[in-house]
Amino acid sequence: MDPFHPLLRNPHLLTLAGNFAVRRLDAKRFPIESKVYTTEPDVRVLVHTQRPATEACGEIVMIHGLEGSSDAGYMRSMSQLALENGYAVHRTNMRSCGGTEALAKSMYHAGMTGDTLSVLRQIRAERTAPIFLFGYSLGGNVALKLTGELGGDAQGLLKGVCAVSTPLDLAACVRQTGERENWIYSRRFLSRLKERIRKRADSLAGICDVEAVQRCRTVYEFDDLVTAKFFGFGTADNYYATQSCNQFLHRIRVPTLLVQAKDDPLIPFDVFSHPAIAINPFIELYAIDHGGHLGFVASAEPRFWVDRILLQWIEEAGNK
Repeated sequence: MDPFHPLLRNPHLLTLAGNFAVRRLDAKRFPIESKVYTTEPDVRVLVHTQRPATEACGEIVMIHGLEGSSDAGYMRSMSQLALENGYAVHRTNMRSCGGTEALAKSMYHAGMTGDTLSVLRQIRAERTAPIFLFGYSLGGNVALKLTGELGGDAQGLLKGVCAVSTPLDLAACVRQTGERENWIYSRRFLSRLKERIRKRADSLAGICDVEAVQRCRTVYEFDDLVTAKFFGFGTADNYYATQSCNQFLHRIRVPTLLVQAKDDPLIPFDVFSHPAIAINPFIELYAIDHGGHLGFVASAEPRFWVDRILLQWIEEAGNK
């Protein structure tokens, strides 16, 4: 695969560059269809689909990161490249994300795989082209956990899976996010999570102290007070222990690519020393020295290096 020549070597600046970079998505050439999928009784999720002018050679389903949406920059640029190369794309919004609070009374969490599985099955029922699942950051945890949960059954549904900047061990990554040098990310995540709770105050009555949520100072405190209680995990520690994808890696039975920067400020690279990554022949780890968290902005065109890597990989996987 192509080597990465970073625009910057500072992981924080590269992370910010990836977040704020302008990403082109041609909605005129590739019209956007907003489709609402019912995944459970009283639960609907919004997916933005675009198709190439000719018959699609594959269907790419994407899952965004924490407090992201289908409009995330990394999903937009990946969609543009995929569409230009003949793939249909489906940019999903996790439950209640992307302004879809009215579509479901509940929220999402890092290990919620049911909505994605339902969307995949509905796409499979409508289309015959191979399906590829892409997960970014927290969405990577969802993608890998789901693939592991399915085991051999994933082979009839997915042709391949790609996970970028994935927090394989949620507890370790939350601790890392709480480090002093990562205050800018922690504050941003918390601000968005707290705003979500303000919008959900009525549905959370009796489950957690909504006012206390506004006093949370870390993502861990938020998960312990809200996520763990809302979804019945009890504590944040149990939530992380049961919903981290690392315990499902050994069960993956479809070709899977992990793309990770060793200098990711939010994910300690030692979580990728998990034995399943080395032992499971279906998993390939592509680790690079620099890239930050979902950064991967190159020093020269084409700027969005990881998009090219994922496209190269699924084209190889699709021909196997």
